[in-house]
Parts: sequence; structure tokens; C-alpha cells
Amino acid sequence: MREGSLEAPTRHPVDWKSDDFWNKDSLNAELERVYDICHGCRRCVSLCDSFPTLFDLVDESETMEVDGVAKEDYHKVVEQCYLCDLCYMTKCPYVPPHEWNVDFPHLMLRAKAVHFKEHGASTRDRILTSTDKTFGLTTIPLVDVTVNAVNRSNAARKVLEKTMGIHHEAPVPEFHSNTLRKRVAPMVKPIDAQAVGDTTGKVALYATCYGNYSTPAVGEDFVKVFQHNGIHIDVVPKEQCCGMPKLELGDLDTVDALKNANIPVLAKLVDEGYDLIAPIPSCVLMYKQELPLLYPDDADVQKVKAAFFDPFEYLWLRHKGQALKTEFPNALGEVAYQVACHQRVQNIGLKTKDVLSLIQETDVTAIERCSGHDGTYAVKAETRAKSVKIARPVVRKVDAQKPDHFMSDCPMAGTQIAHLSESVGSAYHPMTLLRMAYGL
Repeated sequence: MREGSLEAPTRHPVDWKSDDFWNKDSLNAELERVYDICHGCRRCVSLCDSFPTLFDLVDESETMEVDGVAKEDYHKVVEQCYLCDLCYMTKCPYVPPHEWNVDFPHLMLRAKAVHFKEHGASTRDRILTSTDKTFGLTTIPLVDVTVNAVNRSNAARKVLEKTMGIHHEAPVPEFHSNTLRKRVAPMVKPIDAQAVGDTTGKVALYATCYGNYSTPAVGEDFVKVFQHNGIHIDVVPKEQCCGMPKLELGDLDTVDALKNANIPVLAKLVDEGYDLIAPIPSCVLMYKQELPLLYPDDADVQKVKAAFFDPFEYLWLRHKGQALKTEFPNALGEVAYQVACHQRVQNIGLKTKDVLSLIQETDVTAIERCSGHDGTYAVKAETRAKSVKIARPVVRKVDAQKPDHFMSDCPMAGTQIAHLSESVGSAYHPMTLLRMAYGL
């Protein structure tokens, strides 16, 4: 229950093209205002390390108030925010339309952007967030084999930690030169799709960097499940990174360049009657929320937003229209389900759980806690321990349940939890489990 406002939260556009957005004095004034509100509330202390960092700075200051915190220390709070959005969507009672107008994540984004413009980023952070280039190198034959072998070597990982600051114990992606795009292209076949409710029955799969290079088999699961349900599915003909890693870095110029590359392609698909889906919640959120708030007056961005669906949101809409097949030869038993933060904040409900709960003799237990991964936060040497601490509540619940299967819509989050867990050895994408249940 929100104490500050009984109205549904609203989101204001990010005015990143205004002069005031980039003004350091204006930024510090807003940081001080919001930090003071957060200090008086402290409801979000358990979400991530931004809030404990802020409260420690306040409590250790001479005044024990925000006015006692040095402004040069403000960024210590910003560094711990990875834009999960949970404080805004699940905790904060002072978000718009409340008169205090607190949007902590987008204030952190503004601070990250100003900091990036002034100081840039480290070589490591630039590499980690340049997913197209970094992951794309693995499409060269044998390079993926070599990279994967190095990543499995404890000695090599310790060298990587010393030279690049990538923690040697953090799980890192496995790469495949046989990408999602290569695997799925031969599987595509024409289907005379039928529109149901808000869905056209014709979808284009935005592969995503992670999906294309690191979890390509999940793309095959998407094709099998969607085709089984009479949905025509293609792969977006060409794409670049959605821009979420660069957004989290504060590199808005690169976000702008990626938007300019992707939106025309996606908008054209929408004009051709396609709905849009992606296997990674962060990428879905980028097109459903972040880009529309950065470009509120761009008609094509808004068009893409309206056509972009979480994949299980899409399947549930089809089910509501009695267009989803519910004959499942295989039960899944006990399933532990970590709900990804960037899926939770889409305000669609637990559609993944709803769909998999249609399977007989299948009990899905949802765990709505952050994995602490964030794509880069969990692999950086300086934040690895904090990431693990954030993940512990999920790990404890999974270990207590000892499920037959563990899944997360976010493969990075799933891998993090499985890596820390004593009761599960691997994480599944829910689409993989759904394909298993169908016996496809």
C-alpha cells in the first residue's frame, strides 16, 4: 500500500535534451532533495546497495542529515544503482502523481549521464557494455571454443580479474558461433496466423545480444512453441543492441545511435502486421518503457512500444482468446521461479507463472526478489560481493524448496542463482520448460 498516494504511479518523460538535465548544480540540488526524502523514509533499504550507501553516508556525517554529506560523495550512491526500477514500481510512496515527484531510478540515470559526459568510463565498462562488438567476436569459428575454455580456467579468470577487474568467481556467458539467427532461420515456416484480442498472431523475435550469442537454443524453443500454437514467427531481419547496457552506463549518445539503428527496422515490421517479442526482459523493457520515455514525441518509438510484448504476456493473451494449446504430455513437477526485476516492472503480472501453471502436475513457486546480477554489476570485482548479498534471499528460497526445475525469464539472473545454489545445478528459460511440457 502506497502511503503517499492512492493513485497509480505515472512516469514522466526523461528531459535529457534540456540544458538543465546536464547542469551539475541543478543535478546536485535534485539529488539532495530526493536523498533527503529517502533518508526520512528508508523503505527501500533492502532493495539494493544504493540505499544502505546513502543511509551510511548520512548517519556517519556530522549533522546526521543529508546536508552533512559532501556533494562529492553523492555519486557513491549512484554507482550502486543498476536501474532495476523496483524502488519506483514497488516501494516508493512518493512517485508521481505525489507532489514530491520522486523518480529515483531516472534521477540516478541523469547522474550517470552527467558523470559519463564528464569522466567517460573505464575500458572494462566500455567493453562489458559493448555487447554487439564483444559478443560478436565469438561468431568467428573456434573463437567461441577458445573464449569458453579460457572462461572455464580458474587461473585465466584470476588473471582477468587482475587485469580487467572481472571477478574470477562470477559466472560469465558461454558463447556460440552457431548463433540464434543461424539456428532459427531454417526453422521459420509460413503459418496462416489468426488475430486474437490484441495480438496479430504474427510475431518478429528480437534476438538480443545475449539471446543470439549466448543462449541460441532458447530461440529454437521460441520457434517450436509459437509454431505449435499457430503463431507465425520470424526473426527481426537485422538488429543492434537494445541499448540497455549503455543506458545503465549513462552513455546516452550511444543509446541514441542504437535507437536510430533499431527503431526504423522494428517500426517497419509493425507496419507489416508483426507484433514484437524478445527473450530477455531488459530488452523488452527498453522498448516498452525506457525509449518511449526518452523519446516521447517520436511516433515510431511509440508505435514499437505498443507492439512489443513480453513473450509470456503474449501467450497468455492468446490463451485468453482460447488460441493456446493446453494439452501437455509432460508434467514439470515443482518449479522454482525467480521473477526478473525488469519483467516485474512491466506491470503485466506473473504471466510466465500463469502460462506454466496450465501444465498438469506442475506447481510454480514465484520468488519476487532481485538476483543482484544486472548484466555487469555481478561480474565486476568491486561489486561482486554486494551482488551475491542481494541474491542470497532468492538462493535460500530455492535451496529450501529443492525444486525439480529452476527457471528465470532472465538467463543472467538464472545463472547467477544456480551458480550460488546448492540444490539446483542449472537454470532454464521458461520457454525451454514449456517446450519440454509440450513434448516438442
